[in-house]
Amino acid sequence: MPLVAGAVVGVAQAATPIAFWWLAPATVYALGLVFIAAVYIGFSVADGRSNVIAAEVAVATVFVVVAATAVTGPAWLLVAGLAGHGLKDFWQHRTQFVTGTRWWPPFCAAVDFVVAAILAVALAAGANVR
Repeated sequence: MPLVAGAVVGVAQAATPIAFWWLAPATVYALGLVFIAAVYIGFSVADGRSNVIAAEVAVATVFVVVAATAVTGPAWLLVAGLAGHGLKDFWQHRTQFVTGTRWWPPFCAAVDFVVAAILAVALAAGANVR
């Protein structure tokens, strides 16, 4: 069920630039990437282990830098960031590094991969996200 729900949310998230029409789509996708990366900081705080919090803050920082760079840089960085976060979700699901996230990683991975795929197809077709 988390995969199906994630796919549905992924399709909806891929359409979020429509809801924020006054922002460039690259900005909207970058904000989404930052938000989904930051969710694990909340999970790590709930976990309570300082090494987990430090690791999740470091990982989220990487995604923030990728997202910020993608706002004015190559839009393909957004695809890479989303796919990379999906891989991070897969790793989290396999290792349970952050405790208490049993259903979240598959859900989030589905969201990430669906948005990355839709955005990749749109970019390959010549869509302008600036």
